[in-house]
Amino acid sequence: MDDGHAQSISIESPELRATISSLGAELVSLRDSNGFDYLWNGDPAWWPSHAPILFPIVGEVRGSALKVDGKLYPIGRHGFARRSTFEIVKAERTQCSFQLCANDHTRAQYPFEFALNVDYEVVGCQLHLRAEVTNRGEDEMPVSLGFHPAFRWPLVPGVPKEAYAISFEKPEDKPIRRLANALLAADAIPSPVHDKKLGLTDALFINDALIFDRLKSRRVTYRASTGPSIEVQFDSMPHLGIWSKPGAGFVRN
Repeated sequence: MDDGHAQSISIESPELRATISSLGAELVSLRDSNGFDYLWNGDPAWWPSHAPILFPIVGEVRGSALKVDGKLYPIGRHGFARRSTFEIVKAERTQCSFQLCANDHTRAQYPFEFALNVDYEVVGCQLHLRAEVTNRGEDEMPVSLGFHPAFRWPLVPGVPKEAYAISFEKPEDKPIRRLANALLAADAIPSPVHDKKLGLTDALFINDALIFDRLKSRRVTYRASTGPSIEVQFDSMPHLGIWSKPGAGFVRN
């Protein structure tokens, strides 16, 4: 739970400066050497976050509650990590680490003993993010973990949003999923990716997120034909969601 004592930690190289809040261990700024910030600014009129960490669920669960040993535990969308204040374990020039452990607040929603460690490191023009979940109890512990970074769309003011696309490492011709009443829809739909490229338009997101649950790629690149680009690599993450709100100035991987 947010205890009102969140702190911000900045780490940097000559090429990149990242700022992370202890509230949610959330990346809140990612600036290059010219001061250009690639992250969404968190405008609450559209979406008040930047890059929240989703734990112990991604999305919602049926009935907004977990059922464990016959007892219901109410839990909100994407879990509680994004609204919890993490302990700062390490803060150095190029790297920092945060930890969230089970407490009375988390046990009321998720009755398991856990430790969630989140590490950031800047290496040249790259930001490395690693998260590790440890089961500290004796029972089997179901868990989901996701990253939710929102990047400016367009990256450069004045460039049309429709000039941007997400390029995939490999062909993605398998059907994808959508949401229905905040849960996965039963039926898949044809992939909107053509020649390893997803052209971005507001119309793509009228029916919420695109969910790639039969994904081949482990790397995507977000760019227009000119200007800066962002490459996201996710070696250990089997699924990918892409989302925006029609009219908003961000796209989220």
